[in-house]
Amino acid sequence: MDRKNKLYEVDLFKPVQKHFNSLGYEVYGEVNDCDVVAVKDEELVIIELKLNLNVDLLIQAANRQRLTDQVYIAIPKPKYKRNSKKWHDMCHLIKKLELGLIMVTFLKTSAKLEVIFPPGPFNSRYSVQSYKRKRQKLLEEIQGRNLNDNVGGSNKTKLMTAYKESCIHIAYCLQKYGPLAPKTLRQMGTGEKTLSILHQNYYGWFKKVERGIYTLSEQGKRELKEFPQAIDYYASKTDELDTKNP
Repeated sequence: MDRKNKLYEVDLFKPVQKHFNSLGYEVYGEVNDCDVVAVKDEELVIIELKLNLNVDLLIQAANRQRLTDQVYIAIPKPKYKRNSKKWHDMCHLIKKLELGLIMVTFLKTSAKLEVIFPPGPFNSRYSVQSYKRKRQKLLEEIQGRNLNDNVGGSNKTKLMTAYKESCIHIAYCLQKYGPLAPKTLRQMGTGEKTLSILHQNYYGWFKKVERGIYTLSEQGKRELKEFPQAIDYYASKTDELDTKNP
């Protein structure tokens, strides 16, 4: 990051992503309101990115402990000194909340990340069933994604979700092959929620032309162009399918 420019939360994402990638994690940005999610086998780590330590950040991070006991706060190096009373008091509070703390120092041409301390064990007051349900929902969102383009800390930007990916996949198939039935689309790999997506038509991309047959609406044709990377991905997948089933 150019130090002449204003610092944003998204600037923290790359150093955090690089650090956890080096530890063998798959790292995802903006998953179900979490800034950063890192997954390795059955281990789940959540990192919240903020420019300043404040009460809202602590509340947000504490809420993430409903999903995993491995929750970090990542901030830029503060202007006040690390041996100051303010710094020690803040670290004491974060430790009491059993959260981890990451500090990123931005240099002229690079960034240095330091784990100040890891999260401690969290004695959840929430039911085991609720914990497992929320955790599973988060992991299902990750598993439902084929693209990893979201940048952690993004604000007021269009985010890619598993649902939107499915809509794009369906829209691409309809654009390439013309009107199709949900069953045919599912055979192309668009997923079990294909009929629901077509029926609900949340984005206004689809149009029913006759019983059980759908096509791409004019709005769908226009807006599909906004996702060139996703189109390229599903085009390659469709080409593979055409090769296997000539």
